[in-house]
Amino acid sequence: MKRYFTLFLLVFILFGSLHAQQKAFQFGFKVAPSMGWIKPNSEHYERDGIKAGFNWGFVGEFFLMENYALTTGFNVIYLNGAFTYPVYYRAGSAQVIAQNTRVLKTKYIQLPVILKMKTNDFNGLRVYGELGFGLAFKTDAKADDKIYNGNILVEESSGDVSNELRFTRESLILGAGIEYPLGGATFITAGIRFDNNFIDILKDQNEVYPDIEQIGISNFIEFQLSLLF
Repeated sequence: MKRYFTLFLLVFILFGSLHAQQKAFQFGFKVAPSMGWIKPNSEHYERDGIKAGFNWGFVGEFFLMENYALTTGFNVIYLNGAFTYPVYYRAGSAQVIAQNTRVLKTKYIQLPVILKMKTNDFNGLRVYGELGFGLAFKTDAKADDKIYNGNILVEESSGDVSNELRFTRESLILGAGIEYPLGGATFITAGIRFDNNFIDILKDQNEVYPDIEQIGISNFIEFQLSLLF
């Protein structure tokens, strides 16, 4: 897969260098507060709200034509979310089924490949749309757990859960925004991006119901601000 990704990127870079009708390449950085959530797709698992996160990264734009660019780079993603699921809890000498509310805090390095489509300039602004693919690699994963027996909180814990999550996260990226020139080849962009995970991030089976595979999709929306040179 890495071989095809590298070939794909090199072809588009070469195409952009040969055919761009303006500056062939722009480089910059971005910051982006985000809102993330985990959508379980397993019986007895439930989503538990939206959690704030933050992303930052470096951006490279390779122009294919005047209004089309290939955007890549790397993003550092702090993606959080929460869900509930059944666990065993020992109450005295009895083992009972309780409910764990888990807040998952993950960190990924993402390598995106995005087609960016821009309108012509009007009143100094350009509107753009984005469509692409993101491949991310997990670098950290922690969880805050609260176990409830009925409505009673019986246990709290925090710790590393990297071995319970898949190493990669694959996603479809959709976005839109505006681009404003600051002078010369410098631009500022502001936009919104939806990052839709399509392969679940959880591993293994549930301990209470071993026939249930743990499946969870992690999505986020980010509000990004970029500076390009």
